[in-house]
Order: sequence, then structure tokens, then C-alpha cells
Amino acid sequence: MINIIQNQIGQLSSTIGLDEASLKILLCTLLSFPFSIIFKRLPDQNYLLKNLYNVAVSAFYVFGICDLRGGFLTLLISSLGSYFITRYLRTKSMPWVNFLFLMTHMAYSHFHLQFFAEYDPTVIDITGAQMILVMKLSAFGWNIYDGKQKRESLSDYNKSRAIYKHPNILPYIGYVFFYASLLTGPAFDYIDYDKFIHSTLFDDLPEDKRPGKKRKRKIPRSGVQAFKKVCSGFFWAFLLFQLPKYVTIDYMFSEKFTTQHNLIYRIFYMWILGFFYRLKYYAIWTIAEGACILCGIGYNGYDETTGEIKWNRVQNIDPWAFEMGQNVHTCLEAWNQNTNKWLKYYVYLRVAKPGKKPGFKSTMFTFATSAFWHGTRPGYYLTFIVGALLQTVGKFYRRNFRPMFLKADGKTPKSSKKVYDFICWINTQLAFGFFVQPFVILDFKKSLTCWKTVYFWLVWVILISFSIFAGPYKRQVSKFFQTEKKKEDNKDKFKLTTEESDIVYRTIHQKLEKDYDSPTLGLPPIDVLQKIDKEEIDNDFKDLSKAWNSFKNRRHSIHDEDFEGLKDAYNNFTNEINEIFKVKKDELKEKIEKTE
Repeated sequence: MINIIQNQIGQLSSTIGLDEASLKILLCTLLSFPFSIIFKRLPDQNYLLKNLYNVAVSAFYVFGICDLRGGFLTLLISSLGSYFITRYLRTKSMPWVNFLFLMTHMAYSHFHLQFFAEYDPTVIDITGAQMILVMKLSAFGWNIYDGKQKRESLSDYNKSRAIYKHPNILPYIGYVFFYASLLTGPAFDYIDYDKFIHSTLFDDLPEDKRPGKKRKRKIPRSGVQAFKKVCSGFFWAFLLFQLPKYVTIDYMFSEKFTTQHNLIYRIFYMWILGFFYRLKYYAIWTIAEGACILCGIGYNGYDETTGEIKWNRVQNIDPWAFEMGQNVHTCLEAWNQNTNKWLKYYVYLRVAKPGKKPGFKSTMFTFATSAFWHGTRPGYYLTFIVGALLQTVGKFYRRNFRPMFLKADGKTPKSSKKVYDFICWINTQLAFGFFVQPFVILDFKKSLTCWKTVYFWLVWVILISFSIFAGPYKRQVSKFFQTEKKKEDNKDKFKLTTEESDIVYRTIHQKLEKDYDSPTLGLPPIDVLQKIDKEEIDNDFKDLSKAWNSFKNRRHSIHDEDFEGLKDAYNNFTNEINEIFKVKKDELKEKIEKTE
């Protein structure tokens, strides 16, 4: 039976032009949808059946489709090892022992794949599934540890994740080998799976939102939401198959790439190539999230205000937020979101001593864990080092340049902020096109060769930025930008506000429309001047005086005795009025010309 399935997969692979390993993962992800439809209809209270169903479907994936006997043994060793460590090792160091065991076992897989195995397009790289397992089981260790601590010593997040009774082996194996996230993720904590299996995850759902006529099921309908995710995933997959017609990594290494195209073209080419790399993650993660939504574990609460159900519990990617991100930090927050949570709550915050804020040690340990978790290839470390430095560079520019495009309150954007945002966006995306190349190339020399084609432009930007903002003259640079910011704030302070401008504009508009209704622009005719009376002049002056008092009061340092200050303010005020008068005059002139 297994041989028949493998032969069929081989034929399908040659037909559609997708390697067998990727095709097998795609098939498992798509098959999770019909399996999820069946799962939702299992009896709500039959927990044994649900766990057995999860394990059975995963066994079909592992042995029937993926043919991963050796890979299954790898996952089983990690799972059983973590289970016995967390159950029987009763010391404060238990979570770290568990973490070290999982990372060491994964390191063995990484080294074996890198140095002792040849690439085979028909064999799935089991380290991908093992990486998901490391996240789940290291978090599981900390959740068990938190369940034994005093509640007042835990953060709100840790309280919500804590496990107070170590689970039996069957629900644990059901969690480890949950079919909808076995090979591609997303990762989630055991407490979510436990609530999902016992259907307590849906306790806040109103009765009228539950499906079924005679017997109400606890898991709500989610077919539409899951279908949207599938459509989105297929859209990214469509682009994945189309882009190689226009950009390829092989062409980037060809002689034509440097001889026939200028530097700007090559930089933008890398941007598009980086987008191409992300497409396969967008496709598979989005489809996998759809499968999790369909079976119900994607449920994230019911919003009573809007009457809508949230399905983003296991969301792992936000393509729009990434592609529109204006800085590296924002993009990384939208990428592989569950890994970010794992690194934050189970590495970064855990390294710091209780009661103290994470510092340099936490940052470096998290960086090393993230890099080592991905693998041992040099390309990973090139990407992560440049990415980490680029985040710091982003802070330099946001701290010094961004305030220049905000008003004095530090929140309200100026009209020029749109230009700043566009420049940040294009620079961020071009930067990603540069520093993600080694992540795909992996080889150290080939990665440097790739960067050489664009003269290491981003490396120079980083070096120059650090020398300016973190070098020997960093205080002078910081003081310069602070001074420039104050000048900009003062300029804003001396300009009319929207309300003040409206008063002046309205007054001038009324006078011009009423008194200058003549094709002769400039001085009004004598008969108009004879009709103006004192009361009318007083009313006009009263309106303008409101704008003047408002304008003057915003300059808190000016008093009525400060003649020079008043004179300066009055000059600014009259200049603004003259500008408004000129604009309105031009509008009226154009109106008269059209009428004539």
C-alpha cells in the first residue's frame, strides 16, 4: 500500500514540476482539511477518541505519505525524552535541562544533515518538524515548572500557560503529533491543546452561535474563514510558480547580472528575489493555519461588541504587514509570529533573573538560540548578524529623524511624514532583499559573492550609521538633531493653526465676495469704499482679533510689555494673513475669468 502511494506521488511530482519532498508536505497540509471536518464531528466528550484520531492521522502522514521511518524515530526520541524529564526531574533546573536536551538532539540532526547526508529531493528534511517540536516541548517544560510555583510570583502570561498536573502519555502524544501542525507548524502551548480537546476553549461562545439543530456542537463553524486562508495560500503558491520566469538565484550568480545591469537594478533584483523566497512560507503557513481554523484550534474568543468570532490563535504570518513594514522590527514581528512568542516568553524573559528586566545577556542568548535553532549553516548567521545590526540602525534613524516629521506633541504627523514613511518602506524592503540572501544560499563564500555583486552596500550603510550615531561624536550628532527639532517646533508654533486659518480665511472670503465683486482686481472701485461703514469694519476686526489672540497666546514667552516679541509675532501673523489673502484672491480671479 505504501509503495503504491509513493509511486503515485512520484508521478504527480514529475507532472506538476514540484520536488517530491515539497509535494508530500503540501499533500499532508491539504489532507488536513477533510480530516478536520471529520474531527469536528467526533463526540465532544470522547477525549480518548480525539487523541487517538490525532495520532492515527499523523501516523498516516509519517508512514503512508512521507515515508519517514527514521524521521519518526527522531521525533519520538525528543518527545519521550522531554516527557520523562518534565515528569520525573523535580529540580529548579528542570526547564533548562529539558531545553538543553532538545537543542542538543536537534543540533545532532542539523550536523548530520550538513556534513553526513546528501541532498535527496524525495526525502523530507525532518529537522523542520523537529524545530517545531523543540518550540512546543521547551515551552511545555516551562509550563510544568510554572505550575509548581506560587501564583503571585508569575506574570499574567505565565499564569495563563501554567500546567498544574502533568498529563498522561496519550494526551501528551496527541499534543506532540497533532496532525494539522506536525510538519509545518504552527506551534502552540499544551494548555491550548488541552482546552481544545476538552472543548473548554469554546466556553465563551453564545448558544446561538453553536452549530447543529438537535445536538449542539461546541466547536463553531469555521469553513468560510478556513476557505479564505486556503485561497490566500493558493494565491501565494501561484506567485511562487510564476516568479521563477522572471527572477532566479542562478541568474544572480551569472556574469550577465553584473555586466549588463547597473547597481540600482541589481539591488532591486535582490528585493524581488527575497520576495520570491518568502512566497513558499506564505503559502504553506497560510494553508496550515486554515487547517487549524477548520478543526477549531484556531479559535481565539468571541467578541460580544461586534458579534464576531476571532480565529487568530495560531496565526503565524501576516504577509501584508511584512511587505508594508517600514522598519526591520515591524517586519520581523509579522514573520514567524509563534517563533517570536517562543523566543520572547521561553528564552528572552527566562534568562533574566526573577524580578529584573532582561538585559544584554538575555539579548545575546536569544540571538544565539534563534540562530542555532535554524541550523548550523554559515548563511543563517550572516543573515542574523546583519539583521540584528540593522535593527539597531533603525533605532538610530527613528530616534533622530522621525521626530522631525512630527509636530511638537510628538504624535501628530506632519504632511511630510508620508515622504518619510515611503523612504523608510523602500529602504527596509531593499535591505531585506540584501541580507536574506545568505539564509537561502547557506554557503559562506557564495553568500559573500552574492553581496559582492552589489558592493556590500548595506554593510557600508551599517558601518557609516554606527560611526555617526554610536561613534566618538555621537553626543554632538544627537545634540544637532535635538536643536533642529526645536527649530522645527518653533516654526510650527509661529504658524496659524487650522482654527485660526479658518477664521482668517472666512473673513477674507466674505470681504472679497461682497466688496470686490468686480472684474477689476486690485483696488476696489470708489463706490464700494463709500458703502463701507464703521460697524462693518469693527466686525471684521473682531473676527481677525480672535485669530490674533489665539496666535499670540500660543507663544507663552510673549507678554504685552515685550515689544520686540510682539513685533516679531505680529510680523509672522500678518505674513500668514497675506498668504491666505493671496490664495483667496487668486481663487476669485480664476472664478471671474471663468464667468467672463
